Amino acid sequence: MKQMRPEITIRDELAADIGAIHDVTAAAFETMAFSSHTEQYIVAGLRTAEALTLSLVAECDGRVVGHIAFSPVTISDGSQGWYGLGPVSVLPGYQRQGIGKALVKEGLVRLERMGARGCCLVGHPDYYRKFGFRHVPELVYEGAPPEYFFVFPFGDQLPQGNVTFHEAFLADQPSGDSV
Repeated sequence: MKQMRPEITIRDELAADIGAIHDVTAAAFETMAFSSHTEQYIVAGLRTAEALTLSLVAECDGRVVGHIAFSPVTISDGSQGWYGLGPVSVLPGYQRQGIGKALVKEGLVRLERMGARGCCLVGHPDYYRKFGFRHVPELVYEGAPPEYFFVFPFGDQLPQGNVTFHEAFLADQPSGDSV
């Protein structure tokens, strides 16, 4: 029996979604061995620092079931307009139904419309290559093995240097956001 895909709406987060985003993010990473289980605090830290450039939710039947965050990154050569993707979260019961994929695709479209030069992330190689993310020797992120660091340029110009994600990615506890 083929599983039916739920009807999903991708939209900007609203203030009323903050608690649901926290819960979705915590639940999505709860059983993942590679996770430090701080992803919900990263999102809260980005929001508190006003560094959450783009925050989208996936909604199904009026319920937030997924979330994706984009925030500015710093590149040592001074290049501007580059963003980090992450975390991306989908409730466990809704995973493997294309919701994460829809969030990533919509987020990249919106970033490009905003005039972004590119996007980078630390993630699973098999998953993110499907979207066109790739390794480039010109950009380095020292916080993870190189095979997990990917970039998606929105043009031919590639910066050169070290990438630094927002300090909220170092979160290990709540940042003061109420949930």
